[in-house]
Amino acid sequence: MTAAELEAVLARRPVPGHPRAYQFPAFERSTLPNGLQILTVNVPGRPLVTAELVVRFGATDELAEEGGATVLAARALSEGTEHYDAIALVEAAERLGASLHAEASWDAFAASVEVPADRLAASLELLAEMALRPTFPGPEVDRLRDERLNDLLQARADPRRRAEEVFVATAYPGESPYHRPAGGLRETVERLGPDGLRSLHRRLLDPSRAAIVVGGDLAGLDVAAIAGRLFGDLAAPGDPTAPLVVDDRSAVERTFVRLVDRPGSVQSEIRIGHKGVPRKVADFHATQMMAAILGGLFNSRLNRKLREEKGYTYGAHAGFDMRRAAGPFVARAAVDTANTAPAIVETLAELRRIREAPVEPDELAAARDFLVGVFPLRFETPGAVVGALSGLFVQELPDDELARYRGAIEAVDSEAVRAAADGHLDPDRLAIVVVGDADATAAAIEKAGVGPLEIVREEPGAEAGSQAGPRPPGLPASTAETFDG
Repeated sequence: MTAAELEAVLARRPVPGHPRAYQFPAFERSTLPNGLQILTVNVPGRPLVTAELVVRFGATDELAEEGGATVLAARALSEGTEHYDAIALVEAAERLGASLHAEASWDAFAASVEVPADRLAASLELLAEMALRPTFPGPEVDRLRDERLNDLLQARADPRRRAEEVFVATAYPGESPYHRPAGGLRETVERLGPDGLRSLHRRLLDPSRAAIVVGGDLAGLDVAAIAGRLFGDLAAPGDPTAPLVVDDRSAVERTFVRLVDRPGSVQSEIRIGHKGVPRKVADFHATQMMAAILGGLFNSRLNRKLREEKGYTYGAHAGFDMRRAAGPFVARAAVDTANTAPAIVETLAELRRIREAPVEPDELAAARDFLVGVFPLRFETPGAVVGALSGLFVQELPDDELARYRGAIEAVDSEAVRAAADGHLDPDRLAIVVVGDADATAAAIEKAGVGPLEIVREEPGAEAGSQAGPRPPGLPASTAETFDG
């Protein structure tokens, strides 16, 4: 191909278009006499309807000694009710062409059903049966608890998951629920049983903290009447408890490195971060833009530096896990062992750089076009729309939050991005966690001088969550070597 022919081909190649107009579907909100809210969104032409009961009660609302109970209760919700055993409940749902599901997160407990619109009323009866009247059969709870305990063992063999566990245990103090996974650690999970799940279920079923969210083609359906009939008698617990004030303090006073030894590993899993921000942070849109530029896009600064320029990794990412309280900010990468220390140094440099100078116009445009462009794609199904509305309810956000999202993102300028980075990133107080071969990486990390280094050599058979010596809760039994560099 000649130079002229190549130039002609390049001139005809597709270029990015402009984001199309989009408006998040309008929804209606009402409240039953018992305080339970009803949010409905009519999506014409979508006969597959999603309905969800969502409660503002999650893993952060658990007592310290019952860590993991909310997630386990959600998993056990469909294992038996007052009128159905697990098999009968599934068969009843299948006869309606419905799919039942339950899950729990840090901030919410939710049970949902997806079903053709003409069978919504009958399916909501099944949803009410599962969500309001579970029995938590002993054998099934024991099975699910043992599955979680086995999952915790598997996590120790997975360097990626091990790095995540050690990072949160390092970034947050032991008194914070955020120092552990939402599903709990062995020391609490192994104590969970049917009675504890029943007690937790009674506590969380508070209509003043709950909502029914329904989306799809709702023409001819009186959702409020159906919901009132099935959920209107739900009463607050006899001993209602206010949402707990989440302890989201940071455990990091200065930047340091915790290196978990994995002898013979050819890669190092790196996590660098600290306490982040809650979902209701005032500069949410600028923070989203900043995180996208730093580590949320394929052409983000971290990925360009560590993957494209240096060749250390297949991918580097960074972002905030925004919850009711301040979840973590973390930068992640898996790098070849020889480049562990250089990858840490380069990541720290990028965290400082984004705080010190305005971003370039092309970076701002790329992040803006991505966030604005993918926004409509997130809501192609009624289930996704219902999920978004449930998020509004759980986080107590304004009704116009989603409708104004694209405009708010488009209004973010480079100075707002720099201010968000300056306000929410602290390179002087970072927890740096590495899971890799200590003998092959420790000397280089210490020489890099990024902060004091602690090497954790885990004892064979030690369980996640056990403690020894001065380590933060959540770290395994181990021997620790500390180098104050």
